[in-house]
Amino acid sequence: MKNVTRRSFVSIAAAGMTALGLFSAMPEPAEAQLVWTASDWKMAEFEKLVHNPAHIKQVWDIVQIGDGKFLSNIKNALNGLHFGYGVPTEQIKIAAALHGPANMLNYDDYVWSNYQIGEWLKVIDPATNKPAVRNIFYNSRNGVQKESVSKDPDDSNSLFQDTSIEALQARGVQFMSCHTATEEQARALVKRNKLSQSPEEIVKDMLAHTQPHILVNASMVSAIALMQAEGRYTYITL
Repeated sequence: MKNVTRRSFVSIAAAGMTALGLFSAMPEPAEAQLVWTASDWKMAEFEKLVHNPAHIKQVWDIVQIGDGKFLSNIKNALNGLHFGYGVPTEQIKIAAALHGPANMLNYDDYVWSNYQIGEWLKVIDPATNKPAVRNIFYNSRNGVQKESVSKDPDDSNSLFQDTSIEALQARGVQFMSCHTATEEQARALVKRNKLSQSPEEIVKDMLAHTQPHILVNASMVSAIALMQAEGRYTYITL
């Protein structure tokens, strides 16, 4: 067997599906179906992430929301590597692989409100003390673009202590959504909320409302395996 690391797995996947006639059977990429093939998603972006040249690379496998505590752990990893061990920021790449319930953190306030995500997943908005109808984990506390934001890592109001998804993205963390999880969650929401739309309509609606810079993968458990095998990412789960 040829060594896969010597060839792009994108090319291998494409060649295999061409041989099976899958490309000819799908003249236009489907935006939503239970199983995505390589022609359906931004696989080139994923390959770029896999082969990121950073010296230290971590993939965080996150399934449970857990009040978003994993976001604080990622923040601590960034701070420890850079300030504690002196690793240049450009030599650090962290990817947050969200699937299961945590997958919903990749979607915006419209999804959380329209599909009653907070009530479904028992996420309470601290501002209202009621089930969240917005993604409480995304927005930065102080605004990542403000020049007034402190550059002191010991300042609790600094970007370095901000555990929002927006702030972590500003520091280079790549958040990823799982298409398989989204399909499964759409089916659960149709049943739970007694929706008249088909699961595929719900999936398309959700995919149109991903947060900025989210990379939607075909299958997160598969993506993690490739990131470890092809990209030498170290694996972390909580």
